Amino acid sequence: MVDDIQIIEGCAKHNRNAQKMLYDKYSRFLLGICMRYADDKAEAEDILQDSFLKIFFNIKEFTGSGSFAGWLRKITVNTAITHYHKNLKYRYHIEIEEYISVETGTGSFEESFYSSEELFRVLNELPAGYRMVFNLYAIEGYKHREIAEILGIDTNTSKSQYSRARAVLREKLEALGKLKNSYH
Repeated sequence: MVDDIQIIEGCAKHNRNAQKMLYDKYSRFLLGICMRYADDKAEAEDILQDSFLKIFFNIKEFTGSGSFAGWLRKITVNTAITHYHKNLKYRYHIEIEEYISVETGTGSFEESFYSSEELFRVLNELPAGYRMVFNLYAIEGYKHREIAEILGIDTNTSKSQYSRARAVLREKLEALGKLKNSYH
C-alpha cells in the first residue's frame, strides 16, 4: 500500500496514477463533506470535482505540517463555500422572517434513534443559508465572526441563522421522531 507522502510526491509531479490513488483513497470522505453543503448529489459531485482540481493544482503547497486529510478537508469546505457564493443568485430565496421558528422543548434526542441518512436528509432540507452557517459552525468549528467574514454577512446574522437552523432541525427531528414512534 502506498502511503500519503508517496501519493503527494507523485501528484506534485502530475503523475496520473498518483492522482488516481489520491482520488480513490479520499473521494468518499470528501464527497461526504460536499454533500453537507450541496442541495443534491449532482451538485456535491460538482463541488468534489472542483475540489480535486484545486487539490491537484495546489498539492505542492502542502507543507506536511498537520494532517493531510485536514488539508484536503479545508480545500473542500472552501470550494463548497465558493460554489455557494457563485450560485447564490440562482437559488430560491426565502425571507428569513418567513422561516422563523420558535425553538421547541429542550429534550435531547437519542443518537441511535435516527439513521445517518435521516439526519442528512433533515439537514439538507434547511434553506441554503441556514445549512451553510450550521455546517460551518456546528460541524467545521468556525466561529461566527469567521463565518460572517467568509459569507460576507453580519456576525449577528450568522448567529441568528445558526439559532434558527437549530430550531428548524429540532422541529423536523421531533416530527420525524413522532412519526417513527407511531410505527413502533
